[in-house]
Amino acid sequence: MLDSCKLKSACNLPFIYNKKINTAGTSNADVPLPDPGMYQLDITLRRGQSLAARDRGGTSDPYVKFKIGRKEVFRSKIIHKNLNPVWEEKACILVEHLREPLYIKVFDYDFGLQDDFMGSAFLDLTQLELNRPTDVTLTLKDPHYPDHDLGIILLSVVLTPKEGEHRDATMLMRKSWKRSSKFQTQSLRLSDAHRKSHLWRGIVSITLIEGRDLKAMDSNGLSDPYVKFRLGHQKYKSKIMPKTLNPQWREQFDFHLYEERGGIIDITAWDKDAGKRDDFIGRCQVDLSALSREQTHKLELQLEEGEGRLVLLVTLTASATVSISDLSVSSLEDQKEREEILKRYSPLRIFHNLKDVGFLQVKVIRAEGLMVADVTGKSDPFCVVELNNDRLLTHTVYKNLNPEWNKVFTFNIKDIHSVLEVTVYDEDRDRSADFLGKVAIPLLSIQNGEQKAYVLKNKQLTGPTKGVIYLEIDVIFNAVKASLRTLIPKEQKYIEEENRLSKQLLLRNFIRMKRCVMVLVNAAYYVNSCLDWDSPPRSLAAFVVVEDMLEDEEEEDDKDDKDSEKKGFINKIYAIQEVCISVQNILDEVASFGERIKNTFNWTVPFLSWLAIIALCVFTVILYFIPLRYIVLVWGINKFTKKLRSPYAIDNNELLDFLSRVPSDVQVVQYQELKPDPSHSPCKRKKNNLG
Repeated sequence: MLDSCKLKSACNLPFIYNKKINTAGTSNADVPLPDPGMYQLDITLRRGQSLAARDRGGTSDPYVKFKIGRKEVFRSKIIHKNLNPVWEEKACILVEHLREPLYIKVFDYDFGLQDDFMGSAFLDLTQLELNRPTDVTLTLKDPHYPDHDLGIILLSVVLTPKEGEHRDATMLMRKSWKRSSKFQTQSLRLSDAHRKSHLWRGIVSITLIEGRDLKAMDSNGLSDPYVKFRLGHQKYKSKIMPKTLNPQWREQFDFHLYEERGGIIDITAWDKDAGKRDDFIGRCQVDLSALSREQTHKLELQLEEGEGRLVLLVTLTASATVSISDLSVSSLEDQKEREEILKRYSPLRIFHNLKDVGFLQVKVIRAEGLMVADVTGKSDPFCVVELNNDRLLTHTVYKNLNPEWNKVFTFNIKDIHSVLEVTVYDEDRDRSADFLGKVAIPLLSIQNGEQKAYVLKNKQLTGPTKGVIYLEIDVIFNAVKASLRTLIPKEQKYIEEENRLSKQLLLRNFIRMKRCVMVLVNAAYYVNSCLDWDSPPRSLAAFVVVEDMLEDEEEEDDKDDKDSEKKGFINKIYAIQEVCISVQNILDEVASFGERIKNTFNWTVPFLSWLAIIALCVFTVILYFIPLRYIVLVWGINKFTKKLRSPYAIDNNELLDFLSRVPSDVQVVQYQELKPDPSHSPCKRKKNNLG
């Protein structure tokens, strides 16, 4: 039976939508909708037909986004150089409001550039029959060129109501926290089923070991390979390994696992090319549903559409401690839960799960005096709370410059030197959210249980913007675990923003570098004055000290000469830009290194300075009882046998890992707390608001 349904469109586009429905079913349009209800929408993205060409070669690299409201709920893999792509990808989406349509957008992927729009459509969920598989054909349109034929997208969808806990929990969550206290205690404790539907259910730990026999993409018979990983909306990009077909990455990172039955990790390998588009080497996938949990799997994956193999280690583990609740339901205010948390991180449990360093609770209460982002003179603010790669959101408060969220977020702390980032955005339905302000708070600077008004800063965290946000934060951690974790590599963001050439940034890094050089120059003058015996007591003391430490090693820096190639004018411009960016980054790294050493000695972070002193004291005691040659012998044996004992261990330098936790001068400015207007007095109203 063929039927057609109307599509809802914020742009009033004339889409064509056909659906094939099995016999006799009940349409949601004919019955009153529960408000709100929890539904599960299972979508199979089949294929596209006759899509628009966006690249010069008369083809495209299409991928599809699904959005409900402002939130992106699914992103497909990229099909390269194909106008009739076949995806056959499945997505499971939890829907609270059937009146909010599913928004489908198709884009052409352009590496390093803004992706090209290829068309969009809406799927009216109220017209779907419950528990009935439905084949859907969507005609893509562009609101700016409604007459253009942009092809079609074929889907299969099944809409299923979620009974019991899911629906009840959703109803409870949407009740206002301001209602009667009697109702609060009954309704605001969210069920486990609802918490799992909105939060991740496990951690996927991935170690990219190496590549073998990759395809040569450059004229010298080699490649400069790097690898991209994607699981849903989560992405990670490896470092670039220059001039090799057998790269050794040894990189580790984590993804969040949202689906109980697993998911598909899409992996693509690329060759880095300066000044032009990177070359595609190959792709492969990892089906997480086929892997057993709490066990490390070594995978050797053959690259499709190319040559070579990738070697990975993949481990699936249970979820970390994360949750969202309303203000009246706080883990630390429940005495029993508080005691459990304190016991978990007590000094007696030093060697129990070294990765579980501590517990963080963040109360996002309200904001005041936010920036106007809409033409109505208001904003639709929501708040994003991030700790490393853990990211949770509040609800949106519409048409309000003084929103109240009253939400409590809890996180598992893996590194006590992490920085909590709280960002306020303005929701825009059909485009990306507008930035309103941000604060960055190092965990070690937090004063437990104190409600504070934080002045919002700009994107670079260098100066204030309009508005303040009221937060109350508590941190509980095990100091010994935190110290041990300081000596292992720092967790990297999934994908950090590409560095861009900036005259201002280049000048700033040059000045920072100049300061570090001047410190060395002054130190050289000081040494020279000792050698000239300008001050005999000082020179005598220096002579005694240096005589015991006189062991010099010369280091030679071997530099590879790059082959010069003939390039066009545009390629030369790109090459110059790449060199400038490299110089900018090198200046930043060298300056940051010097600043971190300085900030260790001037007690910028007391925890790290005390840790350095304790480590030096322990080393001094060891040297007193054990001869240096034995220590060097043990260190050498450990270093040279490390690869034999643990072939896939990630190389690290404990001293550099320690220094990576010390903030540079730029980060000190970014983390500096600005003083709010004296009129903001959260302490006075704290008890009343919570009561």
